[in-house]
Amino acid sequence: MPPFPNFPDLRQKVALVMGIGQTRVQNSSIWGNGAAIARALGSNGVLIYGCDKNLSAAEFTASRVQEEGGICDVMTADVTSSSDVQRVVDAVMEKYGRIDILVNNMGMTAPGDPATMKEEVWDAQINLNLKSVYLACHAVLPIMEKQRSGAIISNASIAGVSYLGKPQVAYSTAKAAIIHFTSVTAVMYAPKGVRLNCVVPGMIFTPLVENLGKSEREEDREVFRKITQHNVPLGRLGEAEDVANAVLFLASEASKYITGQSLIVDGGLTNQTGTGRWFVEYMRLDVEMENRGDSSQRVTWHV
Repeated sequence: MPPFPNFPDLRQKVALVMGIGQTRVQNSSIWGNGAAIARALGSNGVLIYGCDKNLSAAEFTASRVQEEGGICDVMTADVTSSSDVQRVVDAVMEKYGRIDILVNNMGMTAPGDPATMKEEVWDAQINLNLKSVYLACHAVLPIMEKQRSGAIISNASIAGVSYLGKPQVAYSTAKAAIIHFTSVTAVMYAPKGVRLNCVVPGMIFTPLVENLGKSEREEDREVFRKITQHNVPLGRLGEAEDVANAVLFLASEASKYITGQSLIVDGGLTNQTGTGRWFVEYMRLDVEMENRGDSSQRVTWHV
């Protein structure tokens, strides 16, 4: 088990993780962001309840967390449906009677600029990446307000901070909106004892990238080499544990005087100019997966 930071104040707190699932990828032991967040919370004694549209993906995460001694219940839900989100919140309240931590980890990108993106794609992207955050907060904030305590952490993306070289206008817009939604809502709820912050991940080393390096196909291994020819100032792609550690900090009392902020977890990438050949290949591979309709295997920012 990775040496996650230990925050004693988190023990026995209740966390709801929206988007907890991780598709099982053969020959990979890497954790996705939502799963790693659940793992980190579980290692700190947090009582976890999660949901995902893909129940088997959610159950895969739960089984891995439970194998390491964590407590994790999951259920299926469409995070773009208000009734589904309310059903999940009701289930948590029925089991535990409180929600101390809400993690919004939903997200998937789609290529396109304003002139070429179809309206239905735009709507689907905004619903999944932005409306889902609103719906979860809409259901959970009254509970936290009544408790006079709570921490909400939403997963944004550096795509919401700057242009990354790939047209994905709806995704970028939604992630930027999450950052601002968090900022203004944090001010509204600060007097009520509720804190809201964002984590803003950069490029994360995913199970798909790992498998490309292990592939028997030379063309896959070549893609792996190009992806890993990065120019991230810290010298590596990010890991899901990097994101999970940021979430742990923002959920804990160690950040009790921090609200309305965005913690960028990108190895310094957004602080420099230029992207390098690895990034072009990263984007090309993402578009290729989209065109093949293989959404479960795509290289995405925080899935």
